[in-house]
Parts: sequence; structure tokens; C-alpha cells
Amino acid sequence: MFRITGADRERFLQGLVSNDVRGLRQGLVYAALLTPQGKYLADFFLVPAPEAILLDVRDSLAEALLRRLALYRLRADVAIEPAGLNVLRGLGAAPPGAFADPRDPALGWRLYTAAPGGPPAIDWDAIRVDRCIPESGIELIPEDSYILELGFERLHGVDFRKGCYVGQEVTARMKHKAELRKGLVQVEIDGTAPVGAEVLAGGRPAGQIFTQADGRGLAFLRFDRAEGELQAGSARLRRIA
Repeated sequence: MFRITGADRERFLQGLVSNDVRGLRQGLVYAALLTPQGKYLADFFLVPAPEAILLDVRDSLAEALLRRLALYRLRADVAIEPAGLNVLRGLGAAPPGAFADPRDPALGWRLYTAAPGGPPAIDWDAIRVDRCIPESGIELIPEDSYILELGFERLHGVDFRKGCYVGQEVTARMKHKAELRKGLVQVEIDGTAPVGAEVLAGGRPAGQIFTQADGRGLAFLRFDRAEGELQAGSARLRRIA
């Protein structure tokens, strides 16, 4: 968790990330930083705070994200430092100061606090599979994934009217000039397969299987091959329409 301060903080982020930073006036903003070629680098939440914007990013992505932000900072009046806060998550009635997760109502709320967090008592993977929501470092793969193929429009993580940002041209072209040929979908799965295992359709590569829960999973598939019974190791899969 990081704190971004300085007079240029909002303008700085607005020119970099996939979503409209002005949405902070209503709550959390879910967004991504992309390469100039439009590939995913990191996803995160921007959080409104007094005289600052908090950056809530998965620990495994934090170091690389901070290096990339430093490259773009140049002479902007912006400072980035650890915030010393923890993230608590839950479902049901939100405690004071918590924010609704903007990706999907099923993901409940997020609270930013100095209080220590405990191990999650909620099966978030089952919720993600049920709602087809990718996770950083699992379905979302740095320098490989394209955010529209991973459902960012449905998850309110990209804005097509905000103006330029890094990777915007490729993302806009995918939105307006091409039909997506690959994407993240739900599948029924009989058995289990390692996360990232190759999915085959009639012996031909068709994609990969990722998170699995309660007889279903999230798979990244080529749509032209994702028909009928699929195979991932010893597991049998079938796309859920």
C-alpha cells in the first residue's frame, strides 16, 4: 500500500492509468497500468484520502509498478511512499470508512486501516470463479495479458472517454475495430488441473485453465476452439455459455 502526494498527483495518474481518476470523488477506482503496446503490467485500486491518493496493489507487483511510475514522474510534483496501512475485506454490511469494491458487488467492501488483518475467512476464489473475475498474478499475467480479453470493461477498470494513457491506442483499437478472439470464460471442470495448465481441443492448443472451485474454473480460451469437450491434463472441461 502506497501514498501518492503532491500537487500533480491526479494529473500524473490520469495520463498513465486505464481508468478515469476523477472517479475518486465517488469512491475506489479500479485501474491498470499497461505497456505502450497495450499489455497488462499491474492492476490496482486508487483510494481517495486527505491530500493524497492511496495505491492498493498486490505485493508481488508493487516493486515493478513503482519502478515504472518513477520512469514517468519526470518533473511532476508527485511523491510516492509506503502508506503503512493494511487492507481488510469483507461481505455484508460495510464498516465505517470502507469502500465498495468497484469490480463487482459480490466482492463486498475494502477497508484501509492501520489495524492488522487476519487470514481471510471467505472463499474469494469461489466468488471470483462464479463472477468470472481475474486475479493479479494468476489470470492476469504481466506483459502478456490484454485487459479487454480479461474483462476489464465489465469490471469497470477501463474508461474509453477519459483521453490518452499509456497503452490507450491499442486498447481502443481492440474495443472499436476488432472482435475479441480470445478471452477469460467460465468452464465446468471434471477433475482438477494445475493452474496455468494447457487446455486442448481435439489435441490442438485452445488456452489455459486457472482458478478452480466447486466444479468450475476460469479458463483463458480461443473462442474458435472452445466448443465441445476440452482437456487439461486428466481433467475434462466444457465452456459455460
